[in-house]
Amino acid sequence: MEAKLEYVLTRGVAEIIIREELYRLLESGRPLRLKMGFDPSRPDIHLGHVVGMRKLRQFQELGHQVVVIVGDWTAQIGDPSGTSQTRPMLSAEEVRDNAETYMQQFFKVVDREKTELRWQSEWFGDFRLADVIRLTSKFTVAQLMAREDFSRRNAGGKPIALTELLYPLLQAYDSVVVRADVEFGGIDQKFNCLMGRDLQQMMGQPPQQVFLMPLLVGTDGQQKMSKSLDNYIAVEEPPENMYGKIMSMPDRLMMDYFELLTDVPDLELARIRADLENQTGNPMAVKKLLAQDIVKQFHGEPAAVEAASHFEKVVQRGEAPEEMPVISVSELHQRISRDPAARREAGILGIVDVLVATDLVKSRSEAKRLIRQGAVEMNGRRVVSEMSSLDRVPAGDGTTLRVGKQRWLRIVG
Repeated sequence: MEAKLEYVLTRGVAEIIIREELYRLLESGRPLRLKMGFDPSRPDIHLGHVVGMRKLRQFQELGHQVVVIVGDWTAQIGDPSGTSQTRPMLSAEEVRDNAETYMQQFFKVVDREKTELRWQSEWFGDFRLADVIRLTSKFTVAQLMAREDFSRRNAGGKPIALTELLYPLLQAYDSVVVRADVEFGGIDQKFNCLMGRDLQQMMGQPPQQVFLMPLLVGTDGQQKMSKSLDNYIAVEEPPENMYGKIMSMPDRLMMDYFELLTDVPDLELARIRADLENQTGNPMAVKKLLAQDIVKQFHGEPAAVEAASHFEKVVQRGEAPEEMPVISVSELHQRISRDPAARREAGILGIVDVLVATDLVKSRSEAKRLIRQGAVEMNGRRVVSEMSSLDRVPAGDGTTLRVGKQRWLRIVG
């Protein structure tokens, strides 16, 4: 048990506040209340979220109680959470729909039977103005402006709504209500978690310990994984897409992903790291092991094996996949007719219009850039001009488009 505990407290951990106090709590023998909140401003979970969820599951296996707080009330306020601008307010219905989808994915990792689910509206729904004023009296404006993203935005002349300044206080109050022993979050949540620790002491409770995990860098290799930055890998991603996205990320991220998202033993990771540093290991083979491990966690071993086979066939050997999205010429004409920027030539399906209308690209500028880079093929031949078009779609297999290594589309008559 001691070895298991040491593993949980060291593997994939950024900071523990205060480590000695947490050790004493763990040695007490009583089940601890482990708090983690989530803001259901969006419905999907990505691998960045999974880092913390895996840590919760590890503590559950040691006999502790997870308390998940659904921020249904604060999600209607808007929270920057380290972003450079305010988030839009959501309706109660939007929040509920997002939360339902989120929880279905959450329990793919965390044990539902050992989880206490709480909604913020249980206590904030009846909050009066007097309650808000009493809560705000506990902290100063200077304390709130010490939060890094607030101070950065203020220095840059970007707006900070008063409602946003309330958010750390409300998150701190959550800890008081559920009597949290430990709060979990990404390293960017350090300020908010410490506010909870302070407020608990003001309210006569033992202060919670703060357990912070590293932020998972997204597939761009630059910034933390985020849907808004389009550098994420979703938990619900189809196996082939999940596998392919992992294979496309920079090699330097592999060891972080192994450490934060897999159960590969530390000794094995040390061997892999040494082989890569000494250039005696094959980065492609290592990344395939990583991709297969992660896909297996969310889709099962058969799907992981199939995803690996798909990648080797389609990406490495350049063969067309057995299955790909299909669209008819008539549907394509209808979509393009609704695009005011499309070419207006009778019967002509311009390649740029087709790529945009079928979501193979996000914009016309991206379509043109990819064509110039030689990354667009039609029936196995490279498209060399952005003025190219689909004049006639043959019967049978139709016309096949390929964008990059993994985006395919079949157009049928």
